[in-house]
Amino acid sequence: MRKLPDKRRLTNFLLQSLKPRASPYLVWDTNQRGLAVQVRPKGHRAWYCIYSFNGRPRWFHIADVSAIGLAKARELAADVMYQVAKGKDPAAERRASRTSGTFEDLVKLYEPHSQKKNKSWRQPDALVRKHLLPSWGKLMAADISRSDVKAMMARVKAPIVANQTLAAAGAIFTWAIREEIGGVKANPCLLVDRNPTRSRERVLSDLEIPKFWKAFDEVDLIHGLALRTILLTGQRPGEVCHMRTAHLEQIIDAEDLLPHPGWWSLPGHPDPKLGWPGTKNSASHRVALPKAVQEIIALLEPDGFVFATPRGRAIGSLAATMAAICKDLGVERATPHDLRRTHGTLITSLGFGRDAMNRIQNHVESGVANIYDRHGYADEDRRIMESVSAKILNLVTPGPDNVVALNRSKRPA
Repeated sequence: MRKLPDKRRLTNFLLQSLKPRASPYLVWDTNQRGLAVQVRPKGHRAWYCIYSFNGRPRWFHIADVSAIGLAKARELAADVMYQVAKGKDPAAERRASRTSGTFEDLVKLYEPHSQKKNKSWRQPDALVRKHLLPSWGKLMAADISRSDVKAMMARVKAPIVANQTLAAAGAIFTWAIREEIGGVKANPCLLVDRNPTRSRERVLSDLEIPKFWKAFDEVDLIHGLALRTILLTGQRPGEVCHMRTAHLEQIIDAEDLLPHPGWWSLPGHPDPKLGWPGTKNSASHRVALPKAVQEIIALLEPDGFVFATPRGRAIGSLAATMAAICKDLGVERATPHDLRRTHGTLITSLGFGRDAMNRIQNHVESGVANIYDRHGYADEDRRIMESVSAKILNLVTPGPDNVVALNRSKRPA
């Protein structure tokens, strides 16, 4: 048997006497049509105006009972029912107002999510600000169409940059749909063709390595030494830029019997207190530092970040420095990541194999590489790192007595 609605003339005394039950229940007001108070099991009470629109019930949340009194609740319910009488749907309009917004508003909401989930969030964020916000910023996010996306792809001249911008925009719309934000119902980036590109496999040749090595001496000291360290260790540029002295393990050198930073331990997860971003794949890693890198660290005498700005912060992206070097040398564009790729290629060319390269460069392939006992390969890894370093130094300074050529005149005070 269907239970009849509990209808009463609401009063302040009655409201105070309503007790929680095992399940939520409603008490309707006989003075104002549509007004009801809901009492939940934990005692929370709220005003609702409940009406029918197109044959379906609509619940319009007015406020908590603790926020407004009975007289105000009746006044607001009367206004809602007036809107319904005019053919409007106040509950739907409220939802639309809460979920609608400009693309600029959507980007602001997306930023915290992106920074938390994507360690490389700065690059797509820069693309969005440069290529999307100027033209899309004031558009309603839900109104951006596939034609708008195609126009953006045509407007951005560099094919790779256009593809990266497309990916950044697609990630924002996908997140908005999943979180039901901005009124976005479809991703306009879907089915938009990416520009055809050639996979970059840029590796410095044996003839180029000495040219770049020398060029590293002609730029800012810290940037130049950081780029050399990437080439000598094969680690990710962002991780090298955030190298911390706290993560360096000292060893006693067999020749001079002095302590040297022989190992670099990279924690997988971020450490905000140290400004360490964590590794890209969140896998902890341990790198044998060749003597050439040990000398670089000794030259800098760091305390905190090894490659630090004058204010003691980690240096930023090295891409601009590499671009300037390539321009001065008149060679094909090379990035800091290409130095890492060069190191990996040298590992395999010296006969150590792809498994060794993946282990040393902290690649995770099909979830298998994480099983490695990194400490179990300590002797082999050190031999590999010193062999690659020796190969590079022989190219830079041919002869049996080659050493790391550092421009000490640029040493910071």
